[in-house]
Amino acid sequence: MAESNTQSPLMRVIKRPEMASVVGAILIFALFMVMAPAFRSADAFATVLYASSTMGIIALAVGLLMIGDEFDLSSGVAVTTTALTATMLNYNFWLNSWAGVGLSLLFALLIGAINGYLVTRTGIPSFLITLAMFLMLQGINLAVTKLVTGQVATPTISDMQGYESARKVFASSFHVFGVDIKITVVWWLLFVALASFVLFQTRLGNWIFAVGGDANAARAVGVPVRRVKILLFMLVGFAAWFVGMHNLFAFDSIQAGQGVGNEFLYIIAAVIGGCALTGGRGTAVGTAIGALIFGMTNQGIVYAGWNPDWFKFFLGAMLLFAVITNNSFTRFTGGNRS
Repeated sequence: MAESNTQSPLMRVIKRPEMASVVGAILIFALFMVMAPAFRSADAFATVLYASSTMGIIALAVGLLMIGDEFDLSSGVAVTTTALTATMLNYNFWLNSWAGVGLSLLFALLIGAINGYLVTRTGIPSFLITLAMFLMLQGINLAVTKLVTGQVATPTISDMQGYESARKVFASSFHVFGVDIKITVVWWLLFVALASFVLFQTRLGNWIFAVGGDANAARAVGVPVRRVKILLFMLVGFAAWFVGMHNLFAFDSIQAGQGVGNEFLYIIAAVIGGCALTGGRGTAVGTAIGALIFGMTNQGIVYAGWNPDWFKFFLGAMLLFAVITNNSFTRFTGGNRS
């Protein structure tokens, strides 16, 4: 305790889990500012923020789950599942759009609860449980959509009652000094702020770190390990639902095959942001920085006129850098969570 109190402010900042991602974000920002003149505009930065926000909302939930020492490989296809659930219920039963939104939320939370229950009750690694859920949801998305609509895309629901009000919540935009900002950017920042408060100012946050650090020790001191993990899986379901609703009300039609592979991007963003693969370490702000790196890289390559195939190279390089740096920081800080 005395050592922590005598540390300089600079040392405390350096020891934060997200510091490696901050360095990476600065380097990538500088790179594209030099290499891509179009990247320097306010409109370009708004586009980067939009790409980062849709990635960051789920990366945030996945990051919290990783702090709790679990993974979810079904998050990518769950985004599509929730959107398909809402749009097909609305279209086939002529429901108010908000009814479809609410029912799909319940389904998303159920998916998360099933994942969490199976992981905590069977002891099977979450990698395998959620991989099985990923395959099942992928099959459901394609099979049910083809069965109901006769094709792999859903019909539009823009003429349904409640569509416009739902669109304002999930997929609207507003102008700041003439720059178009998507509402998902605001939701993303709000979710990050809320998650940061929960992690560092509440008992639940302490429980999440304790469960990820040593579940047996946490259980021994009265932490409800199973409930915490199930709640974290349900949080991933909520995040997938939210982005699914954005996709639905932004584009009005959903392709049943969407989302496959995105689950790895969410995990990568969380790892780049400083979330440890072994649990017990990470921050909500770190996941946001990881998502911002994704957005800058994704859009920067386009603005620079480079081959889009370079995106995966940059993402892989950042992941490798983050893992090596995070391991070094963990040894340096003695495994401090923040």
